[in-house]
Amino acid sequence: MPSLIVLACVLVTTVVAASVQIGSIREGSVARVRDVATSLATLDTVRDAIETADSGDADEREAALAALQSLATTVEHAAGVAYVVVADADAIRLTHPTPSERGEPVRTDTSPLTTGETYIGSDTGPVGPTLRIKVPVFDDDGAVIGMVAVGILEAHLSDRFVDALRDLLPWSVGALVVGTVASALISVSLLRRFRAADDEARELEATRRTALALREQAHEFDTRIHVIRGLLAHGDGDDALRYVDEIAPERAAGDDDPGVPPLLRATLEALRAELAELGAVLDADVAVPGEIDGDVTLVLANLCRNAAEAGAHRVRLRLAEEGGRIRGAVDDDGPGIDARDLPRIFANGFSTKTDAEHVVRGVGLSLVRRTVASRGGMLEVGRGDLGGARFSFDMEAAS
Repeated sequence: MPSLIVLACVLVTTVVAASVQIGSIREGSVARVRDVATSLATLDTVRDAIETADSGDADEREAALAALQSLATTVEHAAGVAYVVVADADAIRLTHPTPSERGEPVRTDTSPLTTGETYIGSDTGPVGPTLRIKVPVFDDDGAVIGMVAVGILEAHLSDRFVDALRDLLPWSVGALVVGTVASALISVSLLRRFRAADDEARELEATRRTALALREQAHEFDTRIHVIRGLLAHGDGDDALRYVDEIAPERAAGDDDPGVPPLLRATLEALRAELAELGAVLDADVAVPGEIDGDVTLVLANLCRNAAEAGAHRVRLRLAEEGGRIRGAVDDDGPGIDARDLPRIFANGFSTKTDAEHVVRGVGLSLVRRTVASRGGMLEVGRGDLGGARFSFDMEAAS
C-alpha cells in the first residue's frame, strides 16, 4: 500500500509537472510569435511597402515587394518561426516562404483586417498546422491597410514538449525509486515496531496474569500458615496435623536423613515425595552443620522440582556450607537445556512447559535467581555428569 501511494503521488506529480511545462512552452511560444508580429506591424518599412504595393507603379511595386520579402525571410530565420506573411487590405499575400503562394489570398482567418484586433489561434495553412498570430497594420490615420501573420509549426512545439518530458522522466523515475525504497524501509521499521509493541503487550499481560495468580496463591498460603500457627500456639498439635493432612495429603517420605537439621530434613522428605509422584528419585548429599533458612529451601525446592518436571528420572542434590557460604548443585539425567533457551531461562514468565495443569509458569527460576543474588551469590547453569542440566549456586549462609 505505501508503494502504491508513492507510485500514485509520483504519477500525479509527473502529470501536473508535464502539464505545467507544456503550458509554459506554449505560452512562451505565443509571446515570442506575438512580439515578432507586433514589431513587424509597427515598422514604417512594412507600412510603406504595403502602401506602395497598393498604389505604386510596377517598378516601385516590385522593389517594395522584394524588400518586404527579404525582411520577412530575415525575420523568419532570426526568430526561428515557420513563416512571416504580410498581406494587404484585400487579404492578398505580399510575402510567403513559398514563392507560389505570394499573390494568393489568405485562406485562413482574416478577422484582423475587419476588426483591427489581434488574432491568436491554430490553423492549417500551406506549411501545415501552425500556431499563428495575426496583427493588423495601421496607416497614419488609424485605418487598417494590411496585416502581419507569424506562425510556428505545431510539430515544432510537439518536439519541444517531447524534449521537456524526456528531461522530466529521469527525475520522476528517480523519485519513484527513492520513494518506493524509503516507503519500504519505513514500512519494515514500523512493522518491527508494531511487532515489538505486540510482544511487549503480550509479555505485560502474561506478567499481569502471573502476578495476580501469585498474589492469590500468596493470600491462600498466608491464611493457611496463620491457621497452623494459631493451632500450634494454643497447643492443638493434633488438630494442626489433621489440618495439614487435609490441605496436603501425606506422601511417602522416603529415606531418612540422620544428622541433617530439621528444616532441611523436612524439605528433603517433602521433595523426595513430590519427585516420586513425578517419576523421579532424589539423591541428596548434604553436609550442613547448622540449620538453614527459607531462602535455601526455596532454591533447593525449585531446582529439584524443575528437574523432575523437565522429564528427569534421577535428580542429584549436593549441598555444603563452608566459610560462611552455602554451595549447592542440582544435576539430573533429563534432556538438559536447549542452547537457544539459555539466554532466557531466568526471565520472569519464560517456561518450556506447555501443560495446562499449572496456572503459573516461568516463575521458579526467576525467583531462584533473585533469591541467590539477594544473598550476594551467583547461579550458573550447564550440563552435568548425569547427562542433563546442572544448576549450581553459591550464596551467603544465614547470619
